[in-house]
Amino acid sequence: MEHKFQLDLTDMPKELKVLLELIKDNNDQNIHQHKNEWFANLNWDYFLKLAMHHRIYPQVYLKIKEVVSELIPVSVLQTLKAEYEKNTFRMLYLSKEMERISKLFTENQIRSLFLKGPVVAHDLYGDISLRTSKDLDILIPEFQLSKAESLLLKEGYEKEEVSTLLNEIKWRQYHIVYFHPEKKIQIEIHWRLNPRPIKEPEFENLWGRRRMSSLTTHPVSFLGKEDLFLYLTAHGARHGWFRLRWLKDIDQMCRCEMDYKKVDFFIKEYQHQRVVGQALVLNSELFSSSLNPILESVPKNNISTKLAQSAIYYIRDITHIYGVGSEEVLKYHRRYLFSLKSIRQKIFFMIISFYPSSSDKAVLALPKKLHFLYFPLRPLLWTSRKFKSFKPLKK
Repeated sequence: MEHKFQLDLTDMPKELKVLLELIKDNNDQNIHQHKNEWFANLNWDYFLKLAMHHRIYPQVYLKIKEVVSELIPVSVLQTLKAEYEKNTFRMLYLSKEMERISKLFTENQIRSLFLKGPVVAHDLYGDISLRTSKDLDILIPEFQLSKAESLLLKEGYEKEEVSTLLNEIKWRQYHIVYFHPEKKIQIEIHWRLNPRPIKEPEFENLWGRRRMSSLTTHPVSFLGKEDLFLYLTAHGARHGWFRLRWLKDIDQMCRCEMDYKKVDFFIKEYQHQRVVGQALVLNSELFSSSLNPILESVPKNNISTKLAQSAIYYIRDITHIYGVGSEEVLKYHRRYLFSLKSIRQKIFFMIISFYPSSSDKAVLALPKKLHFLYFPLRPLLWTSRKFKSFKPLKK
């Protein structure tokens, strides 16, 4: 059954629309039919910037090379080829380190589940060169965090220092970052799949449904299909789908065999109706993806369509929500994240907000033995920060 959710795509640039057509499955005939129209008067610099920003350049390069190479400027083809080859070597390099770390953890009785990276690229696309990865994300049991850290530090990894107060990292965060200065590889060690208050399966359940990758010689464990679908959906939604690569992953998953009854159960059990509905609406509109009958009821909710429209804000341009994002984007993202939450999650989120943070310490530094006072003082410290950050309108 076809669905039309009528998302407003009027502000989406032509360059991005062409990129979307290039990464659709089974779209060669359509590209041939419209190639003179689509590839005329493109801003090729912006085309490349969008392909790089959305991390879809490997698939774009191969499609262009196979279907419409004669219409593409030589400099654009050369740039895409160079980036494609660079990514292939990077993914091979990450694969080697992934296998080594998996073996290291196994030998030291640490159960690990690789969440993304080469193992997911191989699983979804059958070719690690077709997906990009910045780092390795590994989920382990929380009680083994210290042991894993000790091993990584011995291997030359350095821990990213994060300011924390009253062990807030366990409440507000869900992973710790380690970076190897010589190998230039970043590893994120997770004790949760997602930040609180998102409800999620226990590690033991995820471990019981794990799969073993055939990519490497030494066994590498990663999430079961249904768990991976929910994880990638929640991850992409949390980031506003500002990289099309994440949405393409969902498109690939919807084309794979899954136990959709189990997926449907997990969606309800872990309250993922909004984020899954959003992803399916986006996939339907941007990739012309059809829905499995069991999931057809999920996006019929008007909330999912509104959330999908909210994500177009991130997708239509080169948008950054971390570090270098503008104040306007950051404010939008805070509102967007709150809109993703169910009523229960919003209540829990507000409760967590009363827990002291390192930003409170920046306003008022107390000796460690008096840190308990941050609890009653938090409303005043929060008000003080907001007052200092307030910028009056210029006349």
